[in-house]
Amino acid sequence: MKEFNYKAFYDRVGVENGWNFSKVVSLTEGKSVNLFSHVVEKAKGSEILLDIGTGGGEAALSISNSVLLLVGIDCSSGMIATAMTNLEKQKKENVRFLLMDATRLDFPDQFFDLVTCRHSDFSAKEVSRVLAQDGIFLTQQVSENDKSNIKEFFGRGQAYGIPQGTLRKKYIKALQSAGFSNIQTFESNVTEYYSRPEDLIFLLKHTPIVPDFGERKEDFKFLDAFIQTHTADKGIETNASRFMLVAHK
Repeated sequence: MKEFNYKAFYDRVGVENGWNFSKVVSLTEGKSVNLFSHVVEKAKGSEILLDIGTGGGEAALSISNSVLLLVGIDCSSGMIATAMTNLEKQKKENVRFLLMDATRLDFPDQFFDLVTCRHSDFSAKEVSRVLAQDGIFLTQQVSENDKSNIKEFFGRGQAYGIPQGTLRKKYIKALQSAGFSNIQTFESNVTEYYSRPEDLIFLLKHTPIVPDFGERKEDFKFLDAFIQTHTADKGIETNASRFMLVAHK
């Protein structure tokens, strides 16, 4: 299978939608990890926060009142364009969005009190460099067994076939090597029910759960069979698996 072009995918999705999934009607059973709830709990209102992989800025804007200054970066020009549009609508004066590569952060040493990264890759060394002493880094990531029944049905998908915990162990090792200590781990695996086929289709078209979804002629045949097999009273059933790391410098 050809390598999936994640950058081109995110640029396209960034322009079309950002990370706005408010159109999707779904029900979640179980308690999921929530990175930005942790940020709100820890913030005192005087912090400068860097959000890596900010996407369309929807989540960052929702917590911007909890900090003094929030800077969101993304490597996708499409995502940043959507973030700037969202910022203009909300008129938040303490938020900035910048196009930037997470492996080369163009900020001074120890500039930020908090650094967050949600569902995006990061450089532990760069995070450590720009984070102030006693600062906190929080990252939430998609676990390997997320949407497991969908990926099994299609025979392909994000992290398909990779053992559960592989990414978590990789990031913990990188953070330890970068000088972080007291790394806390939180994990969740909740059940999701999508109300209508179009809700699930929207999700698959705007995330890399099944790379290139819809571009293969058999995809919608597989989807129809999946929906028939996994529809319960509450909707079309799948799972959402996440882990979160909270690391102190």
